[in-house]
Amino acid sequence: MTCFVPFNNRNLDTSFFAFRPMVVLVDELVEALKHFSLCTENLGCVHSAIFRSIHGNMIIWYGAWMKKSNEPKELLKATIITMLENVSTMAMLIDHSFFDAYAGESRDGSLAAKFSTGDIVSMNAIVPTNEGINDFSYACLALFRSYFINMDGAKAGVCLKCQNQPRIVNLFVWRSLQSCYSWILTTDYRKTVLPYLEDYPLEVKYDIFRVVYVSSDNVVNFQSTPHQMCENLREGNEGNKVMQD
Repeated sequence: MTCFVPFNNRNLDTSFFAFRPMVVLVDELVEALKHFSLCTENLGCVHSAIFRSIHGNMIIWYGAWMKKSNEPKELLKATIITMLENVSTMAMLIDHSFFDAYAGESRDGSLAAKFSTGDIVSMNAIVPTNEGINDFSYACLALFRSYFINMDGAKAGVCLKCQNQPRIVNLFVWRSLQSCYSWILTTDYRKTVLPYLEDYPLEVKYDIFRVVYVSSDNVVNFQSTPHQMCENLREGNEGNKVMQD
């Protein structure tokens, strides 16, 4: 079964919640986030996935949400964070944002970057340290389209613009981990990308992840099922409690 990130934001909002595990057995955190995914379905989450960093200790939860123009994003975000309070003993929530997808490319002609459990995903976040995010986002788009052509091992990629702060995220789905490594080792980012963005003081972060769960997977019975997450949802909790970084 597959999950996907759309190439536009007409029907779906996308979100990424990044965690730094504080437990030795990270699998317990992953299992808790699987059950969290089940709870978010009643909030309008169409599908979700969990990415686990290959070289670091970051876990990212991805969710695609049905658009609801009459529902403020901040209220939804606060509700989600309150539901995540039950995993706060296992991980620190270090970042969370909603994004608009504004462009993408795929080898098979799809209008979304599709992936399944076991696939390799790379993400790079580009943060300009000055204003002018619209011009910056189009500059990133031009670069994305020019170098995707030469990324032989990439199956699909998508550009996303953060809704509440100046930040662009590029997500790529790879045929294999070796394909991703090959691209990194043969590409000098400082020569091929940064010169075209020299008018924008920026910070770049990059990581490689393995997809360890998509919402179509079966979820095993977890002894510590975060029951209170779904209880908060059923009781209409509006997110009065916020998990601190």
